[in-house]
Amino acid sequence: MTTTPSGIPGTADDSAELLPIATGARTRAALRTLIRPDRGRAILGLGVLVGATALGLLVQPLLGRIVDIVADGRPADALTLPVVLLLVVAVVQGVTTTLGLTQVARLGETVLARLREQFIERALQLPADRLERAGAGDLTARVTGDVARVAEAVRSALPEMARSVLAIVLTLGAMALLDVRFLLAALLAVPVQALTARWYVRRAVTVYADQRVANGAQQQQLLETIGGAVTVRGHRLEEQHTEKSAARSRRAVELTMRSVHLVLGFYARLHIAEYIGLAAVLVTGFFLVRDGSVSIGTATAAALYFHSLFGPVNAALVLLDDAQSAAAGLARLVGVTDLKESAVRLPQQRTGSTSAAAVTVDAVSHAYGPGRTVLHEVSLTLRAGEHVALVGTSGAGKSTLARLVAGVQQPTGGTVSVAEGKTAPSVVLVTQEVHVFTGTLAEDLRLARPDATDADLRTALAIVHALEWAEALPEGLATVVGEGGHRLDPARAQQLALARLVLADPPVAVLDEATAEAGSAGARTLERSAEAALAGRTALVVAHRLTQAVAADRIVVLEAGRVVESGTHDELRTADGPYATLWHAWSGSRAAPHL
Repeated sequence: MTTTPSGIPGTADDSAELLPIATGARTRAALRTLIRPDRGRAILGLGVLVGATALGLLVQPLLGRIVDIVADGRPADALTLPVVLLLVVAVVQGVTTTLGLTQVARLGETVLARLREQFIERALQLPADRLERAGAGDLTARVTGDVARVAEAVRSALPEMARSVLAIVLTLGAMALLDVRFLLAALLAVPVQALTARWYVRRAVTVYADQRVANGAQQQQLLETIGGAVTVRGHRLEEQHTEKSAARSRRAVELTMRSVHLVLGFYARLHIAEYIGLAAVLVTGFFLVRDGSVSIGTATAAALYFHSLFGPVNAALVLLDDAQSAAAGLARLVGVTDLKESAVRLPQQRTGSTSAAAVTVDAVSHAYGPGRTVLHEVSLTLRAGEHVALVGTSGAGKSTLARLVAGVQQPTGGTVSVAEGKTAPSVVLVTQEVHVFTGTLAEDLRLARPDATDADLRTALAIVHALEWAEALPEGLATVVGEGGHRLDPARAQQLALARLVLADPPVAVLDEATAEAGSAGARTLERSAEAALAGRTALVVAHRLTQAVAADRIVVLEAGRVVESGTHDELRTADGPYATLWHAWSGSRAAPHL
């Protein structure tokens, strides 16, 4: 079960639909599921830590024994055995503690890696419009800040918390073995500590959750301002965007200061508990020694036991700060990994591969929010091997329909069915916005087919007329491209994307203005690359230039989210309808190619 937070006034856009945050119960259940495959390691690590902590509890009785030897005036050689035992305990405890903490740390890193994989898997499957509604800042804050918080807790807080809790439990047990009255005296500090923890947790959960949302809103505003800097300056909106960024930064700082004051109050209350507990143990020891119930060494051991609790008790309670912060981050990560399958599934409903229809769009509608419907009950069938061009003015819904067919978004109404193919994936989308991943050219290409040989890569590049420039690179296929590597111009990056399409070899391909660079010097080459990549496939092409429409088997004209015409180029050109108007405008003027 997940809950979706509303926007926080002054920090987030109230119209943003943030990604869900998991409830506490669901977060704990998800954590148990993540740990379950490594139960053996968890048990081993816990067992070793228990042994190491129990062994360390021998230090206080040995020190008490030394006190009794000195108090009784016994010979100096009587100190040899307890001193030697202290050294042995220190060495063995150090070794076993290291082994135990190593196991716990490995467990934590394994669980964190598993969580990261699930998060990335779900995030990549989210429909594009869902991410747009949430805003890039929300997802960025989760994949950076929240993951960092959880990672920090796993690497430091988790092992320390495990050791501290074990030390507390076993030390209290050891005090009871000395004399149960020492334990009762020590427990006087517990009510203050418990109330402190309760006071802190009740406030920390809200503060840290709000702080995460505020940080996400701050990042979103910065991304929008920096990403649109040219537009901001062009419209003289610098002051407005600066004020928005400042307001969201102030909110983030305000919540940070609230967390600081919370921590200061937390420590102040802990010091009071320590004073109460230690005073009670010392007073109890005084009366027990005076009555002859225990020796001075035993009372010393009890006081040392309680004093040794300062570290683990304070560590455990202080780690509540890290734990609450990490828990808030974990809930935000689980909120994404735990999204229902219906929220991330591909919209295609697979049908038999023998169907003559490769793609069937049945009464599909789509809206990006209330009052923002862009498609109205569109129906369309693509026959196997058919190339269909989508044409229409800007805002007609072409790209939205293309993304629905490709499966990166879900329709809000109707269905999209794709015939089952022999390869996976069945549909591949290539858009105008192509990303060149950092790595060698070969690695970039193998993202589409990891088992592809170098010969396969060269064949795919040759098909899209890119082999010549690829082999001319400084190190050929081994040349590092992407961020920090060899820079590919937009046309070559598009050819790289088309080569990945060839390697993936889907039965259905969707091109959303994938040859927009055809206005460059390499226009014809890029168009030929697209034609070659689509050969033998069913294709839906959002036509950037009407020359692409001319080459298609069929043209579908969209207007205001509805299909208004369908036919071949010759049929529509002579029909004196919307397409004819577009064709005459495009063919009669060089200024009208952008549709």
